[in-house]
Amino acid sequence: MVVGATPEALRRRGFRPVGRDFPVFLHPETHEEYALARTERKAGHGYTGFVVHASPEVTLEEDLARRDLTINAMAETPQGELVDPYGGLADLEARVLRHVSPAFVEDPLRVLRTARFLARYAGLGFTIAEATRALMRELVENGELAHLVAERVWVETEKALAEPWPEVYFQALDDCGALAVLMPALAADREALDEALGRLHRLPEEGRARPWPAGAGRGWWSTWTRRRGANWAERLRQPKAYVELARQVAQTRALVAQARHTPPDGARLLAWLDAVDAWRRSERVVPLISLVSLEAPALAEELAVAWRLAAQVLPKTLVEEGFKGRELGVELARRRREVIDAALRRE
Repeated sequence: MVVGATPEALRRRGFRPVGRDFPVFLHPETHEEYALARTERKAGHGYTGFVVHASPEVTLEEDLARRDLTINAMAETPQGELVDPYGGLADLEARVLRHVSPAFVEDPLRVLRTARFLARYAGLGFTIAEATRALMRELVENGELAHLVAERVWVETEKALAEPWPEVYFQALDDCGALAVLMPALAADREALDEALGRLHRLPEEGRARPWPAGAGRGWWSTWTRRRGANWAERLRQPKAYVELARQVAQTRALVAQARHTPPDGARLLAWLDAVDAWRRSERVVPLISLVSLEAPALAEELAVAWRLAAQVLPKTLVEEGFKGRELGVELARRRREVIDAALRRE
């Protein structure tokens, strides 16, 4: 946090601007983020309806006042002095999630962030202050929550599913009435909600670590919604990316189920990589393998090896050898299968 400076002053010192909506810069050598002190003014609905003001006159205390929770509204000077104008340290020691100011109600996303923080720290004894819960309910009642787009809601939900106690996230949203606005189908179906919360709560008893591996929580949720029925994901207002993920997870679960009866071979592993579109969407592979590791660690290791080796067989190499058209696709699959089979035999 930089106080008393301008964007021009930082640029002159070699800092590179990267902030789109507010002034954030990267240090020319360490590449650490440096943000100018700023304030916000509500100018519209939703979490984007703010006008940001950054100037040398904005104080550190004013900048901290715009934070959502007191435990996030503390700073430390280069000399090690704690700046804590809103009692964040006391709340940290008391394990309380408390809003900084009544301006909490200006940003509906704070309802989800508070619930997500609780999902991270509930096991350590943290609770939400009753006054903060009241403001969360106020955001529901005044209609601000309805202005959140589905994609932004699911960004927070995905993060919450990776926290140590993800069921607490949904419980906190339900307690303040937010779940009925954001996921009305789930809030209305108490049997489905209880089933989801119960399954999430019992995961540690099934030997699964918390926090989950990256992407595993999202994968579990996609599996659960798919099992609830063909249109359940749409009823929960999930973005299309989550509906597609549910399809990928179903294919992955089928692979795990098959591996319980017969050891996987190169053809089956290659078919799975093709089915999840690994060659064009490589970012999907590691989270799905993380999901497999929760139930079948040995299979996850085989998938990781298969993916690493098969990804090294590039179409460009075959084109240079003279392959083209249908022959190119056939040879590409053959060579990828070959390296996977060889790796499985070595094991």
